[in-house]
Amino acid sequence: MENNHYFYVVECSDGSYYAGYTNNLTVRIRKHNEGKGAKYTRSRTPVKLIFSRKYQTKREALQAEYRFKQLSRKEKEQFIIKEQKDVFTAEKL
Repeated sequence: MENNHYFYVVECSDGSYYAGYTNNLTVRIRKHNEGKGAKYTRSRTPVKLIFSRKYQTKREALQAEYRFKQLSRKEKEQFIIKEQKDVFTAEKL
C-alpha cells in the first residue's frame, strides 16, 4: 500500500492561511470544515483548499510545511500564485 504525505494550505473564512500536513487530504479538509480540525481553523470555517503537494515521505511534507510557515504573508501569497500558475500551465501542455 502506498503512503500519502501531503503538505497543504487552506484559506480560512477570514482570509488567513492555515498550512498543515496530512496523509488523507479529503478527510482532513472535511474535518476542518466540520470544526474538528486544527484549533486555529475551528472558528474560521469554512476553509477552502488552495494548495497541496504530495510527497514520498512524511519528513519531506513536514519540511515543506515548516518552510511555508517561515514566509511572510506577501511571500506566502506569491508562493501560492506561482504554484497555481505552474499547475495551470502544466495542464495546458
